[in-house]
Amino acid sequence: MVFPRLFVALVALAGVQAGVVPSSTDEDETTLVQPVYKPLDLGSVKPLGWFKDQLELEAAGLSGNMFDFYRFVHDSRYIGGSTEYSGLDEASPYWFNGLVPLAFGLGDERIRGQVKYYLDYILDHQQEDGWIGFEATRATRGLWARCLLLLGLIQYAEADPTETERIVDAMHRYVVLAHSMLKNNYTGLLVHGNDTFDTAGFGVGRTHEMHIPMQWLLERYPRNNSQILWEIMDLMIDGGVLWGADWRTFWTDRSYPKVLYETTPFELSWVFIHGVNMAEGLRYPLSLYINSGDEALKAQTRKAVDLLAEYHRSLAGTILADEYISDLNPSRGAELCIATEVMFSSAYIYQYLGDNDIADWAEQTAFNAFPVSVAPDWWSHQYVQQENQPWSRNLSTDDLWWDVNSYANVFGLEPNYPCCTVNHPQAYPKFLANSFATTADGGFAHVFLVPGTAATSLGSDGGNAVFVSANTTYPFGHTITYSISAAEPFDFYVRIPTWADASKSTITSSSGSTNPSTKLRSTSSNTVSPSSQGLQHVSVPAGITTTTLRLSTTPRVVKRANNTAAIYYGALLYALAIEHDTVVLPPVEYRSMRVLPSSTLDPEGRTKDFALTPKEGSRWNVAIDPSQIRVVRRSPSSNGTSTFEKHTDDILEVSPDELENPIWELGAPPVELRVAAVEIDWPIALDTAADPGTFDVKPKGKPFAARFVPYGSSKLHMALLPVLKLDDMDFNV
Repeated sequence: MVFPRLFVALVALAGVQAGVVPSSTDEDETTLVQPVYKPLDLGSVKPLGWFKDQLELEAAGLSGNMFDFYRFVHDSRYIGGSTEYSGLDEASPYWFNGLVPLAFGLGDERIRGQVKYYLDYILDHQQEDGWIGFEATRATRGLWARCLLLLGLIQYAEADPTETERIVDAMHRYVVLAHSMLKNNYTGLLVHGNDTFDTAGFGVGRTHEMHIPMQWLLERYPRNNSQILWEIMDLMIDGGVLWGADWRTFWTDRSYPKVLYETTPFELSWVFIHGVNMAEGLRYPLSLYINSGDEALKAQTRKAVDLLAEYHRSLAGTILADEYISDLNPSRGAELCIATEVMFSSAYIYQYLGDNDIADWAEQTAFNAFPVSVAPDWWSHQYVQQENQPWSRNLSTDDLWWDVNSYANVFGLEPNYPCCTVNHPQAYPKFLANSFATTADGGFAHVFLVPGTAATSLGSDGGNAVFVSANTTYPFGHTITYSISAAEPFDFYVRIPTWADASKSTITSSSGSTNPSTKLRSTSSNTVSPSSQGLQHVSVPAGITTTTLRLSTTPRVVKRANNTAAIYYGALLYALAIEHDTVVLPPVEYRSMRVLPSSTLDPEGRTKDFALTPKEGSRWNVAIDPSQIRVVRRSPSSNGTSTFEKHTDDILEVSPDELENPIWELGAPPVELRVAAVEIDWPIALDTAADPGTFDVKPKGKPFAARFVPYGSSKLHMALLPVLKLDDMDFNV
């Protein structure tokens, strides 16, 4: 990735010698701030239902096959090949960081074989001085990609105890070397002389990414290296500050740009306004807080979340940035890498802050922004999505975006920079791994409500073996049934999303042995009463317990600027469905746009690019009356076709056999909305739908019931629409 032409002048600011902010780490301390919700070691959580279907599709798709052919993985220099896409040398480390949780979360032996080969190669070829990787000179050795490798390594060490000692040995050898490099004028982080490893400055904007693996070593396997582990984190931060990349100066009311145009004054470095950097930079103050316990850094983490949410968070949960932030207009692009990193950052921040709305944010991104940019079969993806996207094709101009090409919203192998190709695989596997967590009081919680199982041991001696199975179609349905087994009593918690109506939502539990006289088990049913952090408590006795949660909600309307609105139902954003025609294209190289050679394509012909255009007669140019919404659900008919019937219950119960596979495809989700709408004259600007507020809204024709579907399932869609008051709609016509 490169920075845009208009920001060339800003890059010069990177060389300004900023005063180094004093270290927040007390090196005499040996403990770190503990999370409110602590995730289990990788492999402890397994997927069920539709989420298992998604991970199986991912494993069978591009993510699980690029190791066999895609040049930036298959021919990576890390495993003896000859290909990297930039001096950052980040491609296969990104892939490794995502494929390790896929392999162990899904339990897929083929994928495990891929990551085991990669692990063996990089550890067997660790250089004598401790360097992990192929680079052999100061000019080419950059620390940034090593952060990704280390993230993959610690996950592997958690999931496979037979490899733990070997991995930890290699990490400590590397840490000693990296520490000596940083002590030598920040070698490997700051570019000096003819260094080529990071001429743009991505690594200095992500210095805190070293913290997670260093903190992991510090807590689990310090090996008398604690002083070095503390210092390496400090040195990374200090080097970034020296360069001008201290996120503590950015996440403030004064510095944060509410909008950003060519004429907007902005005095800080370009690294802060790059969307992927921002998604990762959300965790910067938190990373320092974990080391120091400084409550001001914890508060600043919350401030960062709030600033981004107000000014640059998309309707689907990601950051509107293509690749740089600008405003909230729905023509703006949002890079797939951003959604991937937002999912991880929001989950990570939630674990330490415990704020329920942050967990909602993680789900919002996972169920909307991420799947909309990934093909239903997981073999292609977009580089950027748009909230209002009436077509997905090579546009006639790229002037509507900062630093993205005109091909970027085509579904393909590498429709723009390949970082999204190799980075997006981590999204769903890590989301699964973070979906269950232990609590500070010794309990256990289901926090991201996807279907899955979790096995853990609770109690001070780890003697309470607990197994939880969450059977649900959430977010397509709003009920969850838990089957829980425990050797001893414990406290179980279920997160209640903020959109749920607690006064009408219920939780029912049955446990214990059957009463011989009544033939019934002990059962209790109550209205939910979540804590201030949104957790519903369930006292679980020893033995087998069944608990069912039923969440009540109705569609909700969110108003935006220029008299526009978006519609949500539960955790899902709903958008106008646009049926499309598909044109199959040969995959092209992201820079030259020349057709890629067969040597980097799937030998079975599954790598293709796709342009999507609206079918003739498919209306995208509409205004809506969001006061008139009907919920409908699919009902099979006797002749094998499907019809949709009105749904009136505030609690949406959807059975697993109602979910199609793949689910993120137009027509697959069983619940849709019908919204009163009317066609309008909607102009085109820069070869896409003009932004609302730039034209007068003039209805034409008769109002009709428009079909709204989950945003992630409709690759062409309109999510932010002008609002008009329409006559009462007869939805039965």
